[in-house]
Amino acid sequence: MKWYQVKEQAAGIKRLFFLYYVHKAFGRNAVKFLVYFITLFAFFGAKQIRKCSAKYLEIIEIKPSLFNQYRHFLEYSMCLLDKMEIFSGRFDTSRISFADENDRKQLESDYGKGIFFICSHLGNIEVMRALLNENSGRKVNIFLAKDQCKIFNDFIKAISVKQTAETYAVEDIGMDTSISMKDKTANGEIIVIAGDRTSKTSRNFKTKLFGREVEMPLGAFKFAQLMEVPVYFICVIKSPDETYKIHLKKFIPTHNDSTLISAMQKEYVEFLEEKTLSAPFQFFHFYDMFN
Repeated sequence: MKWYQVKEQAAGIKRLFFLYYVHKAFGRNAVKFLVYFITLFAFFGAKQIRKCSAKYLEIIEIKPSLFNQYRHFLEYSMCLLDKMEIFSGRFDTSRISFADENDRKQLESDYGKGIFFICSHLGNIEVMRALLNENSGRKVNIFLAKDQCKIFNDFIKAISVKQTAETYAVEDIGMDTSISMKDKTANGEIIVIAGDRTSKTSRNFKTKLFGREVEMPLGAFKFAQLMEVPVYFICVIKSPDETYKIHLKKFIPTHNDSTLISAMQKEYVEFLEEKTLSAPFQFFHFYDMFN
């Protein structure tokens, strides 16, 4: 079973609106209180997804108990709460910092060249977008699955919040998209795309994560190469005190064109594995990635 065949129980437009209106009326703490019960309800109604969570936890050598599975679900729900605050302009960006100040300085020096971020479903990449919107003045172009694009756009339209980010469906990437994005990066704009989740239409490559064979989308890395701008691997991980740390790794090309993509893939997988082990409950792949 692929991820796009699984309905993630804690996500969806109705839940986003519900959290938004409760948050608007009663504040963040009231929503957090409700999230525990909403997650519990979703947890017991998602037997197949619980199995996938248990398998993942076992692979990374965490006891796959019901408590740890619920904790995995709960981290995702709390991530959804933060996303809702970001989408609605209610997120406090003082909660965000860079894990390494040298990475921040390097990134700032590259802004004028355009940036290509290869993110993942570890942590909450939307936090980085909130920071970019507020501090860099750079337009952000985000590639999502088509159904996720619709959820995002419908929500933003309904709550009438101005956004500087533009979303695109990964399923629709073609030559016209590539030309358009090349023009955008030439003007210093930013592209964000996930490198760890395949789509219905993408070609994939096989690699190993935590010693198990997985598939990842080849297109994300070919796209990055085509743009000819600085490429960064990124994840944004939540700390116990509810602040976020931005983790970056700049890809430095040292290979010729024939091996550059495979080198990029290798470094990305190593980065993803290392950061996942530092925050294992924030790895939001609720399907059997390791099948």
